[in-house]
Amino acid sequence: MHDHRRLGRELGLFDSDPLIGSGLPYWLPDGAAVRHALEEYIRDQERRAGYQHVYSPVLGKRELYEISGHWSHYRDNMYPPMDLGGEQVMLRPSLCPHHALIYRSRARSHRELPLRIAELGGMYRAELSGVLGGLSRVRAIQLNDAHIFAPLDAAAGEAHAALSMISRAHAAMGIERAWYRLSLPGPGGKYIAAPGDWRRSTALLREVLDEAGLPYEAVEGEAAFYGPKIDVQVADAAGREFTLSTVQIDFHQPEQFDLRYVGADGAKHRPVMVHRSIVGSVERAVAHLIELHGGAFPAWLAPVQLVVLPVGDGERAFADALVARAVDLGVRAAVRGPEHGTLAARVRDARLAPYQAVIGPREDAAGDVAPRLRDGRRLDPRPAAEFLARLAGQIAAHSPELWPVPAP
Repeated sequence: MHDHRRLGRELGLFDSDPLIGSGLPYWLPDGAAVRHALEEYIRDQERRAGYQHVYSPVLGKRELYEISGHWSHYRDNMYPPMDLGGEQVMLRPSLCPHHALIYRSRARSHRELPLRIAELGGMYRAELSGVLGGLSRVRAIQLNDAHIFAPLDAAAGEAHAALSMISRAHAAMGIERAWYRLSLPGPGGKYIAAPGDWRRSTALLREVLDEAGLPYEAVEGEAAFYGPKIDVQVADAAGREFTLSTVQIDFHQPEQFDLRYVGADGAKHRPVMVHRSIVGSVERAVAHLIELHGGAFPAWLAPVQLVVLPVGDGERAFADALVARAVDLGVRAAVRGPEHGTLAARVRDARLAPYQAVIGPREDAAGDVAPRLRDGRRLDPRPAAEFLARLAGQIAAHSPELWPVPAP
């Protein structure tokens, strides 16, 4: 069983410092490479699905969160207001109020809808120190968030498409065990009082799950304060269940911010707001991936994807040139020469890298590489250019498979 807190520090992925504070880890170069690869994958998938990316401030006036309902229903998880020039501003606990204002920034027509707005943005939760841990529970969160503004009759289709994106992302990340939860309101006053909206949104989410043929468990008390949600659940190394991805249908925010669009009939109509997160917080997603893979990430996520191993100093020039060509192709590559020890020791030290390329005198003379895969396979020597082109293609495909197995 892997603990991401221990393994993350051993592998040089992230760390923390008391002077920065609890729940505020920093990312080291290898961890930053993993995070960057994950973020770029999400952005690319969103672009392909018709999302438009935005940036919005991590601060907002207290009034903004009073309108959204966060101040009255979520205040205990928010940082206190800061007095600034006669105004009270706050670190945001969520991105959805900002995206609602981006939608409201100009008049909208039905021809623009569904309008899909996405952002990898910072948000902040005032977590108690006793619940903080590694990357899985932090106070500053980088959230993969998106909001789709759609007519009512398109909301279920957008939620279904979001679940499909989640499924593809999980496959690329090598996540095979995930299950679905329909999170409903429970007893208590933490939810908005709009029974009609709750019934409509719950019915739509059940329709989405049923039409997708996804088994799910309905659980009371796990809804957001403004509506029910589909939560995609996974378990950490200790067996604790947590939400990795989510889809929500929201009637509350469009009402609170008076969001409108002009329909084909020329009248103004209220859109539905579909909240959707493919991997949730980047921190929690990476924590789970560290534990799931033990640091042996899928090739497209690995901090160093190719380690080039010259047998002796005579092959160093070719090894350096090979790494330079790999980097030009977008591959994260590094040389580990004889100064790092014997070849056997270097092969062992690079065991978490998906690909190794051993360069001996024969390969140097022929311009070939002798590839080794992390799963123990050794490929026949082949021209360096051919190997790098296939390697770059395999990585770009975001496949959890290291190298295609030849058909028998």
